[in-house]
Amino acid sequence: MKTLSREEIARLSPHERLTLIGDLWDSLGDATLPPPEQRAELERRLANFDADLPDAVTWEQLKAELATRAP
Repeated sequence: MKTLSREEIARLSPHERLTLIGDLWDSLGDATLPPPEQRAELERRLANFDADLPDAVTWEQLKAELATRAP
């Protein structure tokens, strides 16, 4: 199997890189998926993230708030 260097990958078009990503993803198969316990934990964390999203602040808002706290 030929290994592509970072430089070779960088020379690929965006479409070619996306195709490569898809091919790599498809090559993983079901055997590499996380076990059910880990999948449940990931889904729980994603649900918490989605639930907390309305309370999120932008990076600019956070920097502005921190600037008011600086001595």
